[in-house]
Amino acid sequence: MSLFDRLGERFAGVRGRITSNAEMEKITWFRAGGLAEMLFQPADEEDLATFLRVLPEEVPVTVVGIGSNLLVRDGGIDGVVIRLSAKGFGQVEREGETALRAGAALPDKRLAAAALDAGLGGFHFFHGIPGSVGGALRMNAGANGVETRERVREVRAVDRRGELHVLSNADMGYAYRHSSASPDLIFASALFEGEPAEEGAIRAKMDEVQHHREAVQPIREKTGGSTFKNPEGSSAWKEIDRAGCRGFRVGDAQMSEMHCNFMINTGAASGHDLETLGETVRERVHGTSGILLHWEIKRLGRFAAGREVRVFEA
Repeated sequence: MSLFDRLGERFAGVRGRITSNAEMEKITWFRAGGLAEMLFQPADEEDLATFLRVLPEEVPVTVVGIGSNLLVRDGGIDGVVIRLSAKGFGQVEREGETALRAGAALPDKRLAAAALDAGLGGFHFFHGIPGSVGGALRMNAGANGVETRERVREVRAVDRRGELHVLSNADMGYAYRHSSASPDLIFASALFEGEPAEEGAIRAKMDEVQHHREAVQPIREKTGGSTFKNPEGSSAWKEIDRAGCRGFRVGDAQMSEMHCNFMINTGAASGHDLETLGETVRERVHGTSGILLHWEIKRLGRFAAGREVRVFEA
């Protein structure tokens, strides 16, 4: 019996969409990976809470965004994958003179556009982040020298038991590409603080971000964005290049020739190919410079039988 067949009666009051054996390769930007045992797309915050309250505690829950910074392994994901719907969690509206409230499923680029329309500065960097608000909150996403934590005032979240929490900026425990907020929390929306600015100045900064992305990043490829976090005192791409890994391939998985901290699927790369490529690059960089790169891309799920990937350890 499928997970839904075993638990379906519990979801009588749930309004969102439930899919059994969902194809994660259709969700991730890498276009690779196995099946999710069950995929749930809640209608809104209340629906999300309802679902979590009736879901047995022993069922694993995994939250994904728009799939941009995500590598799903070929064995698939056990339990429930929750993906917030654009209709229920993709809105943005102004609150007061200088704040915007945005749903966690809102693409970062749309948050930047909404700030432009509202005449609020400080959001231009979101124009260059290929993800959603929820992911930006979780990993303190940043670009062009600015980070998410600089704009966050408060965050609404639902825990595994279906209870609502409101977190302050301090509660999020931000550090470089990291938040120490409990992984049990599913972010639903956030209130962002901006500052009044002239439309021309905001647009110029956004254009600068866009020009930089188009000039140096393989944005039209099947990619997950930056593969590794920048090590202290250096850049990941510099260390990858120094190790001779620009353009390095494993099957159809390749470190981009344009920006070698971007891993791309050039054809039919599997999750195994992509993760093997990443771990091989980590090993070669460490052998060249002694630096241990840490993944920025989130890897989820089980390896397919006989297709495990050895994690490099220094």
